[in-house]
Amino acid sequence: MWRRLVLGAHHSLDAAPRLDVLIRSGGLGTRRLLREPEHLDWVRAQRAAVPLLTSVCTGSLVYAAAGLLSGRPATTHWASLNLLSELDPTVITDVDARYVDDGDLITSAGVSAGIDMALHLVARLAGTERARDVRRDIQYDPDPPV
Repeated sequence: MWRRLVLGAHHSLDAAPRLDVLIRSGGLGTRRLLREPEHLDWVRAQRAAVPLLTSVCTGSLVYAAAGLLSGRPATTHWASLNLLSELDPTVITDVDARYVDDGDLITSAGVSAGIDMALHLVARLAGTERARDVRRDIQYDPDPPV
């Protein structure tokens, strides 16, 4: 059975309901957020209210800039590992991990590693069988062809 997935904003940041999970996406747009105090304050406020924070790719850089990764294991896109360490030298950077689950905070490496992290998240929240169903539905086969 096909399920429809719709991604889009249904609320402004100020009007959003309480979140159960925050997924901080990455990409080039994250660089400017590293220097936006208002956004970093918002991220810190979410840490206090949201039980589980996750990031894909360079989204972890925003968490590091907000001080949320201090002394914790984390990862990011391979090309930004040095920047992650520069933002917070206390981050325990896992350069080989596709994702790092540190309980209430999960970070993933690049975009495809975000799929691995997302399936892990589905397994955590809805069970292994549901994660297998999702994997099958999206035809994700993590065994590389080369």
